[in-house]
Amino acid sequence: MLRLVDSHAHIYSEEFKDDLAAAVAKATDAGVEKIYMPNIDHTSIDAMLEAEAAFPGICIPMMGLHPAYVKKDFERELYLVEEWLDKRKFAAVGECGIDLYWDKTFFPQQQEALKVQLELAKKHNLPIILHTRDSFDETYELVAAAQDGTLRGIFHCFSGTVEQAAKVKELNFLMGIGGVATFKNGGLDKVLPHVSLDSLVLETDCPYLAPVPYRGKRNEPAYIPLVLKRVAELMQKTEEEVAEVTTKNALNLFKL
Repeated sequence: MLRLVDSHAHIYSEEFKDDLAAAVAKATDAGVEKIYMPNIDHTSIDAMLEAEAAFPGICIPMMGLHPAYVKKDFERELYLVEEWLDKRKFAAVGECGIDLYWDKTFFPQQQEALKVQLELAKKHNLPIILHTRDSFDETYELVAAAQDGTLRGIFHCFSGTVEQAAKVKELNFLMGIGGVATFKNGGLDKVLPHVSLDSLVLETDCPYLAPVPYRGKRNEPAYIPLVLKRVAELMQKTEEEVAEVTTKNALNLFKL
């Protein structure tokens, strides 16, 4: 069986409250050995750490503040993130970044929150997981300005252009590829043939963005093989090769 990693999964979310154990079992049966869990804000921490406690070594937490949850009180949220990072081990800082899809009201606060979290990633020598919905250029600019050679991480849910993919590689970051790769008009069919496997990790972003044929339904880590299959087709590689390289990329990045 292929060894796989889901590098970005909100498996602790409400959508899994009735069948978390079954979803984890289904994922491990599909070859998914590690499920990395990005934090959202103070309200998601307990559920995330409970999932870690229930499935140690499989469900692995990160710590950060999601840009869509950056509001007026964002500084208080960031103090909490900082406290947790000082207190114990996490796999990464995240998910953080900029989201201009839902609401631009707090754009300046999102920029400030990202700058703080980039510094926290450097301080703790951790990778950073970037959310860039409708905001690739704005996020890239801040990350590039902060890059001192030590920053590393993932542009999660990458759905940009070949040029943007090249910029990610120049920064020494990886691209997280998920269900969008399987969408008819997802755009990644024009990008993946032009990038190298050593720039990629696989992810679900569950419960969101389920791959075809489950599009519109709840996503889960067990669907990583569907993403793998599509990436292999688009890159004209074997599934074995894509699994081996993307898993190695994820494990190297997140090494605790």
